[in-house]
Amino acid sequence: MKRTLLVLACSAALCAAAGGSNYNVAPGTLPAVAGKVTEWSVPTPKFARDPAPAPDGSIFITVMHGDKIARFDPKTHQFREWDLPRGAHPHGLLVDKQGIVYYTGNGNGTIGRLDPATGKVTEFKAPSGGSPHTIVQAADGILWFTVQEGRIGRLDPASGEIREYKTRGGPYGLALSKDGAVWFCQLSGDRLGRVDPASGNVTEIEVRRGSGPRRVAATPDGSILWFAFYGSNELVKFDPIAQKILKKYELPSGGGGGAYAVTVDGAGFPWVDEISGNTVVRMDPATEKMQVIKLPTTNTGIRKMVIAADGKLWYMGSHTGKIGVIE
Repeated sequence: MKRTLLVLACSAALCAAAGGSNYNVAPGTLPAVAGKVTEWSVPTPKFARDPAPAPDGSIFITVMHGDKIARFDPKTHQFREWDLPRGAHPHGLLVDKQGIVYYTGNGNGTIGRLDPATGKVTEFKAPSGGSPHTIVQAADGILWFTVQEGRIGRLDPASGEIREYKTRGGPYGLALSKDGAVWFCQLSGDRLGRVDPASGNVTEIEVRRGSGPRRVAATPDGSILWFAFYGSNELVKFDPIAQKILKKYELPSGGGGGAYAVTVDGAGFPWVDEISGNTVVRMDPATEKMQVIKLPTTNTGIRKMVIAADGKLWYMGSHTGKIGVIE
């Protein structure tokens, strides 16, 4: 497999300055964000994480240490749970347009398929095993996922066929750009990676040492990617077609804030949480003004956030066992 290394140069001014979708539900936009936060305790708070919206408006989460998938109904505030194979340790998930849930089996090297109507679980074994992490779905139905040991996976849900593409640097979050390319974060390698889905070629862009790219989200049209740089606590605007960083934004909590999850609403506004700062930050990309929302529960531990069809932001507090919404 071909690997090309691109070294990303940045000016001193640029370096100092500084969800999209892929989940089958187009993110909406709130006319105004008041910063109101509401939380509910999940039934099994065993490191629940990584929410995903469903076409019916419900929110699904993985319960990593409980080997469960849970569903929350925002209208009734009721939960439902499904058991997964023991040791699956589900991490990321998404819900397809038919309401089928796909999750990464971080503990047993699988991609799982849950039919909520029947409770039936089907597992697809990743060829290299490892620890599948984050998962997204392309418009053609293909599922793409990261494997922390250095693979990017491609699953065709129709046939069950999985292909893997070798990389390095602790692959973490991933997103799809408008040209169909698969972009991913190399958390431990301080690099941004790209898979060309047609050829399978993997290319890389180096970023400043210690940046710690963790998660990435696309704007609704896929023309801009927003990266959360955990190590340097920065929100990073990236052009995936030109393959270059456009700007970096230092976040309010400073160097130790720990930028973690990132998503994008229907208007193209990026949202990012500072896991150590216990905040969620929403930025207007036109004015570059940041709205800081302090979370009501200490040490919430947000590792993934999503924007629902109505524009509300949903998160899962892995440390508190509470699912939350910001509106």
